[in-house]
Amino acid sequence: MAGHVHIIGGGLAGLSAAVELAGGSEQVTVYEAGPACGGRARSYHDRQLDCRIDNGNHLLLSGNPAVYRYLGLIGAQDTLVGPQRPVFPFIDLADRLRWTLDLSRGRVPLWVLSRRRRVPGMRLAELRGLLALMEATPDMVVADCLPAGSLSRRLLEPFAISVLNTMPDTGSAALLGAVVKESLARGGRNCLPRFPAIGLSESFVDPALAHLAVLRAQVRTGSRVSAVEFTRGGPVTALLLGTERIEISPDDTVIMAVPAPVASGLLADLPGFSAPDAFEAILNVHFLLPQAPVLTGGLAQARFIGVVGGISEWVFAKDRILSVTVSAANRYAGRDLDELAPLIWNEVRAAIDPAATAPLPVALPPLRIVREKRATFAATPAQDRLRPGTQTMLPNLLLAGDWTATGLPATIEGAIRSGAAAARAVHARKGVPGRPG
Repeated sequence: MAGHVHIIGGGLAGLSAAVELAGGSEQVTVYEAGPACGGRARSYHDRQLDCRIDNGNHLLLSGNPAVYRYLGLIGAQDTLVGPQRPVFPFIDLADRLRWTLDLSRGRVPLWVLSRRRRVPGMRLAELRGLLALMEATPDMVVADCLPAGSLSRRLLEPFAISVLNTMPDTGSAALLGAVVKESLARGGRNCLPRFPAIGLSESFVDPALAHLAVLRAQVRTGSRVSAVEFTRGGPVTALLLGTERIEISPDDTVIMAVPAPVASGLLADLPGFSAPDAFEAILNVHFLLPQAPVLTGGLAQARFIGVVGGISEWVFAKDRILSVTVSAANRYAGRDLDELAPLIWNEVRAAIDPAATAPLPVALPPLRIVREKRATFAATPAQDRLRPGTQTMLPNLLLAGDWTATGLPATIEGAIRSGAAAARAVHARKGVPGRPG
């Protein structure tokens, strides 16, 4: 008899599991506490700006296999766009120096031999930092691996902060090394920058919900699971949603795909359970312009620019919106947001104006600041050791989420991988073949 798969959480981990399982022998239900699915990767209409924005910025790469598998299953693989070459424009605010990192398409890093394509001022000997990251042990931090020099300051340190959402002096070198192995080490074909043509929901959420509806999976928004009942050493027996009680039979499976703090609260009595308990913030600032800037050069091709030496890290040009990401934002927790906004706008002007046909307004435009206080777990070696696997001590309870032991930092790729891993565990439990990975 086919069981019922109950997925708690409608973020990308939960949606990934649902997409993998829907249409099979199991009935699938997703319970999302909020009014909309997508978690930290969704779009919404902002009343203050009176336009649609993403709740965060995510730069993906062409070599993200789980992302493209997921998009393929929901028919949305063509909704990601980006430059045709692995190019990454940058500005160093300290000296107003601008350059475009132009990677080689193949595995042989010919780009390091060209002064026009590499990081200004870098020495070839600094490349040993990349090798050190790929060979890092679990207890090492990023700063242990990076030699002093322009490559570290202008590329590897900003890359580490963006990928790990944690500062290099505490961030896990092994986690960053895992990303390097799947990106830079595999050549530029795997490093083409990609981002949604319209918005995160239009690429990752809305097509998934439409796909699940066709396959008769149920998605319940506004449905917060308040408790998970289980017997010690036995299966989950019930889910409580306020006054509603959902009985769980031994043939059913529960996939918990909620953020780490929520999982820790629901599973506080589960023996052997652990989860990250330290977190880092991400700050996003969305500036609304009277009209879309006309861009030139590498910025016109990429539609984003990396910023070194400032508060800002990345500036994305999205029609009339210039959207700024500040990772590892715990360091700015004590700063007033009204104080930060003008400083960030000045950095945006410095980054965009030289590549625009007309200068941006000097005056601060309308803006929305989104501070996600617990955006990701702090990607330190100690926190990485707390990440649990897919399986738990309960035979019918599985875990998913970018905070589980995916081998990657907290990324969209990691979240989607975790959901697919949970789906494979459901198939293994039922003894049925799953879709090929």
